[in-house]
Amino acid sequence: MRVLPLARVGAVLATVALAFLAAPSAPAVPAPGAGSGLPIPSLPTDLLVPRFLGHAAVPHPVAAPPVPQNPFLAPNGTSSMHDDPYSTDAYDVSGPLGRRPQVTSRSYGVRECATVAFDSHGRLVGLCGGLDGFTMMVIDPVTLDPVDRLQVSKRDLTSGANPLTDICGGTYFFLDDEDHAFATTTDDGIAEIAVADDGALTRVHDWSAASELSADDCLVATGVDWNGLVWWFSQQGVVGTLDRATGAVHSLRLPAGEGIFNSVSGDETGGMYAVSTHAMYRFDAAPDGTPEVTWREVYDRGSRVKPGMLSQGSGTSPTLLGDRWVAIADNADPRTNILVYDRRSGVADRLHCSVPVLRDGASTTENSLVAAGSSLIIENNYGYSGVQSTMLGRTTTPGLARVDIDADGCHVAWTNDRVSAPTSVAKASLGNGLLYAYTKPARRDGIDAWYLTALDIRTGNVVWSRLTGTGVQWNNHYAAIYLGPDGTAYVATLAGLVRVADR
Repeated sequence: MRVLPLARVGAVLATVALAFLAAPSAPAVPAPGAGSGLPIPSLPTDLLVPRFLGHAAVPHPVAAPPVPQNPFLAPNGTSSMHDDPYSTDAYDVSGPLGRRPQVTSRSYGVRECATVAFDSHGRLVGLCGGLDGFTMMVIDPVTLDPVDRLQVSKRDLTSGANPLTDICGGTYFFLDDEDHAFATTTDDGIAEIAVADDGALTRVHDWSAASELSADDCLVATGVDWNGLVWWFSQQGVVGTLDRATGAVHSLRLPAGEGIFNSVSGDETGGMYAVSTHAMYRFDAAPDGTPEVTWREVYDRGSRVKPGMLSQGSGTSPTLLGDRWVAIADNADPRTNILVYDRRSGVADRLHCSVPVLRDGASTTENSLVAAGSSLIIENNYGYSGVQSTMLGRTTTPGLARVDIDADGCHVAWTNDRVSAPTSVAKASLGNGLLYAYTKPARRDGIDAWYLTALDIRTGNVVWSRLTGTGVQWNNHYAAIYLGPDGTAYVATLAGLVRVADR
């Protein structure tokens, strides 16, 4: 019998996995009440790679400035992709420590729940994108079985947009204090969807912003300020507000050529923070609700769309830290910089520091900075140009770095230039001092192994890594890591959802 070399084995199995993702007969989302679904398909190569590396962590909590609770959002840690109105990507709870961590999964077919919140019963509420469009799902936090699902909007497959990179009308949403989700739709609207006590989903309202947008524009993100005013942002740089009580819509247009490709943040002073492809903004609402530019800071957007980016400009949502700072990463060459601005009113020179991070000629991030204590953590996404970038044993340029904010500037506290986190949207657990990243090491044997990896926030050293699976079906493709209210970790992949919890 002829024995294939391992590199060839990896190539064959990657092809099989891709065929699974493309197949119309891929497992569909079970109907409510249909019972347990199928796990994400595993491959024989799972047996050829380490299942667990490292050792269990000892908790070392990290002190951090408190994040005020927006009264119109679900509790901090549960309301959106970036966890809270400050977009800290940090949780107070303690996540998995690596004590014999157990991995379970569910396949939802070719459907990725990139943005997840948690309702008042601790269930996952996910906006899940597939080739057909976007579906809201309520998911049991233990079994991962769908409780209910509701199609939010359909995708126009004739538009020519790549469904793996198209963020129009289905990437971001927020969950409010009454378990109502507010999601953008592909027809330039905002859908309000209620989650009932039993998990049933009901579409209770639709608002349209189409009259404010050009025919080739689309909505990207929604947010809500401390007065309950809903804000929306378009890919071609239209910023708008919605008064839910009256239905009134107001908007302004950014300078020509500026687009918005990321989520947004807000603070208790009424400001909403967004980054365009050219500048960092604070917006406030006029008395009638019209958005106004409070301040604008231009940054270095670089000379190109780097591999790993969706646009030429910052790939970060603004991250707020304490009552003073707001931070983003730019798109500069030869290295990306972390920029920290003073967001207080009346400040003349807003840029507090600009710190180069990661590798010369190979640095960028399409994911938000993590706020941990008085520090900001960035992951390197350079080289991720699609799922093919991490197939056949390949991976992206490694690197994570932590920058500390000082009274007179900022400095790099550590850099880990060994760990590759292609698109992980890393998250911090302040409760135990660990940073979680979704990682993929390069392998010469062609096997594509994906891991949930925990790093020490203080040192940047890897503490442990737990295999989730091998093959393209385990690629998270820009979906975030989440910690549930009990500290369980979740990662969405191209084929479903993964749950990681200590035994």
